Amino acid sequence: MLDDECALVNAKHGATRLGFTLLLKFYTRHGRFPSGVSEFPDGVVEFVARQLSAAPSDLASYEWAGRTVERHRAQIRERLGFRECTVADADQLTAWLAENVTERERRPDRAREELLARCQLERIEPAVSSRVAGRLGQESRLRIATLLAVDDIEDTVDDEPADDWVALGRIKEAAGSVSLETMLGEIAKLLAVRAVGIGPEVFKDVSPSAVAGWRARAAVESPSHLRTHPEELRLAMLAALLREREREITDTLVELLISTVHRVAARAEKKATNELVAEFKRVHGKENILFRVAEASLNTPDGTVRRVVFPAVTGGEQTLRDIVNEFKTSGPLYRRTVQTTLKASYTNHYRRGLIRLLDVLDFRSSSAHQPVIEALRLIRRFADAGNITYYPFGALIPKHRGLRGDWEDILYREDTRGRRRVVRMVYEVATFQASRDALRCKEIWVAGADRWRNPDEDLPVNFAQRRVEHYRTLRKPLDPGEFIADLRGEMRSELQALNDAIPKLDWLSVAERRSGAIKLTPLDAQVEPRNLRRVKAEVLRRWGTVPLIDMLKETALRTLCLDTVTSVAGGGSIRSDVLAERLLLAIYAYGTNTGIRAVSSGAHGHNEDEIRYARRRYLTVEAARSIAVQIADATFAARNPGLWGAGSTAVASDSTHIRALDQNILTEWHSRYHGRGVLIYWHVEKQSMAAHSQLISCSASEVAAMIEGAMRHVERR
Repeated sequence: MLDDECALVNAKHGATRLGFTLLLKFYTRHGRFPSGVSEFPDGVVEFVARQLSAAPSDLASYEWAGRTVERHRAQIRERLGFRECTVADADQLTAWLAENVTERERRPDRAREELLARCQLERIEPAVSSRVAGRLGQESRLRIATLLAVDDIEDTVDDEPADDWVALGRIKEAAGSVSLETMLGEIAKLLAVRAVGIGPEVFKDVSPSAVAGWRARAAVESPSHLRTHPEELRLAMLAALLREREREITDTLVELLISTVHRVAARAEKKATNELVAEFKRVHGKENILFRVAEASLNTPDGTVRRVVFPAVTGGEQTLRDIVNEFKTSGPLYRRTVQTTLKASYTNHYRRGLIRLLDVLDFRSSSAHQPVIEALRLIRRFADAGNITYYPFGALIPKHRGLRGDWEDILYREDTRGRRRVVRMVYEVATFQASRDALRCKEIWVAGADRWRNPDEDLPVNFAQRRVEHYRTLRKPLDPGEFIADLRGEMRSELQALNDAIPKLDWLSVAERRSGAIKLTPLDAQVEPRNLRRVKAEVLRRWGTVPLIDMLKETALRTLCLDTVTSVAGGGSIRSDVLAERLLLAIYAYGTNTGIRAVSSGAHGHNEDEIRYARRRYLTVEAARSIAVQIADATFAARNPGLWGAGSTAVASDSTHIRALDQNILTEWHSRYHGRGVLIYWHVEKQSMAAHSQLISCSASEVAAMIEGAMRHVERR
């Protein structure tokens, strides 16, 4: 031990002295702090203990989490001239790795050695898990351990655990279809994650890429694998997983709220329509009256109602007045029927889940939309008030725009004393519908969410100070009224141009049809190019019919696209040739919709568990996107410009409807395809090469998806 180190060590007393010395010498040698006691060999501990005249058993009393170890680490960094890795440092190190290491070294362990050496040279402490684990309190550590223990219980017993037990495996699971049970299950998961108590300060100075790496590793590893890691690494991985899942589950609950309110309203409208049709058929003679009125109106379209319509009906004006009066008193009005049906469906089934959402979601908004937030708080305050019809007399009832219009007819009612009161269940339904509309246009947001976060967070930090400059760059006026007027004028101009052009198009007709109003004349099939026929004939002569799996294999061998695929755990023991075969089988299983179970039955020597293991730990979304990019780039490079022409940034976009299970939360009904499923939105360059694809729901904006695909295409070209 050096003299200046002795002065620092002698200031420590008791059991902390041995622990501090081991931290100091480890940091001096490796440029980082150890992840736990397991990184100290017994011989090293005994050697250092003899130098300090201390017992090796003193190390067991050293606390590896809390203020003491954080203070010790700060003193060691200051003494050695190191600093903690910031987000900016992480970005610079990533760029250095990409430029100097990954081009020649693909093995994760060797790349890690190069990175640690670079950090030591730059006097930067790597963003290791010990810093994150040190910020977790004792209660958070115990709750994380409980999640793992419950996961093991669920794996080893046949009976279901108690309802308040939420295992780590359940937290990892994606949400199911839109239903009350799914909503309650997601609420239970969110409460279990929040109970661990992982705040934003745990990862305040950690690179997002490091957090994403820990999260990915924890998501694919089983509890038994997680326990094999050092304690601090295991805690960092699980903390990252829980922190990210908290935001994802919050987003899911917001989407469930939006989808549930929409489903209740849609079913109510359908039921109301059926009731109105039945009511119309039940009333005697209305079909004949309607026919006479329609015939008279069409024969004399320029006449007045009194001269044309009244004489066409037996009894004249009085008959029509009687029909209107009968319908108002005994027959249901459409909107009133919809609202009444909607209220009944909400009260009898969905209310339980939506009310519980108010307990776990923190809705916020600007002052302009605060009435909706106050209305939600009112609903929560009286949610457990029992079976009361009205809100208490004198209670402050926030009024918002969702209460206007048709809702007013059934929202207010006179009580037995003749006082005008607000019907509680109607108010709740109208408020939830208003909150759905406000969420979709970001007028209100949810704290702790990602997709549904505060929209101000998406703006530059200095946006308000440089507002004029930003608007000038976007070529937009500062006055919102002027912007709306310009947009309205542009839309009217384009719609008028479309309206004028439609009658002149001989290949387009618009008329009432059961299959759809718009009909396009099918295009004539193009003549197949002569050279293309020759190429097809030569390929068939040489190789015959080539199976798709062989085409995948040849693509992988020629482009080396699988060489960059690494495990999300940062390493792997599977041989590269074996891993490539399993990845190809997994890609084939998903790409052809055959399924891994069916593919595993082939004579290739890989069973179902092995293929699933490779898919879970290696075939991530990022890996699949990287493979697609490499294949596209190799295709562009192999093209003969004389045959295909030069590449360009031109792109065509369109969606493909894919049937999906109802358990998928993105699954929705598509009015054009008349079925439930999702959309795969494709972006294809002008020579029919797919440049980008993305998964969207049936109700998502295809304009936004098209813009994203065009941006991705330009970046890659």
